[in-house]
Amino acid sequence: MNIEDIRTYCLSKKGVSEEFPFGENALVYKVMGKMFLLSDLSSELSINVKCDPQKAMELRERYPCVIPGYHMNKKHWNTIRVDGSVSDRLIREWIDHSYAKVLEKLPGKLREQIR
Repeated sequence: MNIEDIRTYCLSKKGVSEEFPFGENALVYKVMGKMFLLSDLSSELSINVKCDPQKAMELRERYPCVIPGYHMNKKHWNTIRVDGSVSDRLIREWIDHSYAKVLEKLPGKLREQIR
């Protein structure tokens, strides 16, 4: 999976916008204005995704490419080095999980707008 694959996948989701709020090297995807994925474009491909705290720890223990979220709340965010060591399917599942975690915290009115 490369950054274009990730970009296409994220933008295929309802209510998603693409932004560079932290400079030209920090690509951010938001659902209804709330961030669910961040990628640093200045180094090897990695993504930060939101995660259930228990699941975050399990993924870190199981997959060497998953580490606590770099520059993020390490309880709720994982950084995934997209280095080919896990399948594209798993990366898409983790993106889906992040999107869902952010979506579930949105006010009901905003959630209804994307259904």
